[in-house]
Amino acid sequence: QDAEVLRSRAPELLAQCDLVVDVGGEFDPQRHRYDHHQRSFSHSMHSLRPHKPWLTKLSSAGLVYCYFGSEILAQLLGQPQDSPEVELLYDQVLE
Repeated sequence: QDAEVLRSRAPELLAQCDLVVDVGGEFDPQRHRYDHHQRSFSHSMHSLRPHKPWLTKLSSAGLVYCYFGSEILAQLLGQPQDSPEVELLYDQVLE
């Protein structure tokens, strides 16, 4: 809610960010780095969440949805993140 959005490709600025999406050349969810442009990147929803069937290679937006979608939907719905309603809606967005 109180996030500041910074648009940059400058590595020294990206290093200071809490979360980096679609730039920076690295995919590291532990450090909240969600870029998909590396040649070695081949993740799909299924490879990151094996119980999900979708095999399409993820974009940066897909990575953000993969890691934060359930949490955001749960907040919007006022439901626990592991509720059947959140799970159903999460999957419907992907279909």
